[in-house]
Amino acid sequence: MPRLLRALAGLAGFFLVWEVIVQAGLVRKEFLPPPSVVLVTIFEQFGETQFIRDLIATFLAWAIALLIAVAVAVPAGLLLGSIPGLRTATAVVVEFLRPIPAVALIPLVLLLIGGGPEAKITLAVYASLWPIMFNTIYALGEIDPVLMETAKACGTGKFRTLTSVALPHTAPFVFTGVRLSANIALIAVVSTEFLAGAKLGIGNFIMQASTGSTRFDLVLAGTVVVGALGFLINGGLEMIGRRAFRWSTVDREAIS
Repeated sequence: MPRLLRALAGLAGFFLVWEVIVQAGLVRKEFLPPPSVVLVTIFEQFGETQFIRDLIATFLAWAIALLIAVAVAVPAGLLLGSIPGLRTATAVVVEFLRPIPAVALIPLVLLLIGGGPEAKITLAVYASLWPIMFNTIYALGEIDPVLMETAKACGTGKFRTLTSVALPHTAPFVFTGVRLSANIALIAVVSTEFLAGAKLGIGNFIMQASTGSTRFDLVLAGTVVVGALGFLINGGLEMIGRRAFRWSTVDREAIS
């Protein structure tokens, strides 16, 4: 609770500074509506069916993309981390693909699979799988060799060693990667909705509000809602991590 209260106090301070700047006339209200206007607009939009649909569409695309990223990245990380030769052979391809921004692939994805929900899910998966995969690889490299040798000396097979020794050790690292990827996936989903003209989603809501309209309060309302959604996702995952991995400090040291 103290951490939550400090976070909310910081957010309130940010809104207060924003309000003072606008009310003092340093920025025109038409271009940057104050929080007092934006927050009222947000509450009004939560009474609109279309806005709720946009919010649900964004959240579902994010959740699906993150689950797929975990399902792909964890096995890939375990495989590459446990077989050095395979990791070396694929290093060039991985390092070539990893720096490519997901938004740069929007035209290609639209040509291949169209502009439906599949496009934003695909790009979010691409953007978010790297932190999970590399955290898994790193975790395997940090396992105490004595643990692996002990399991081998007890006659434990490679698959059993991987699942009973390596996987529990890598779990906190993997979860750290999931926390990092959660916000990356949300950014990718909203960006794709905005740039690719999705039919549903908060990104589409922001695009529609900013096109041929002077309702900048709607644009900021959508932006604030995305920020709040990201805050809640990160806070929820942090709470889960603290409960599930109380014995580990990996997650807290990495990104707290």
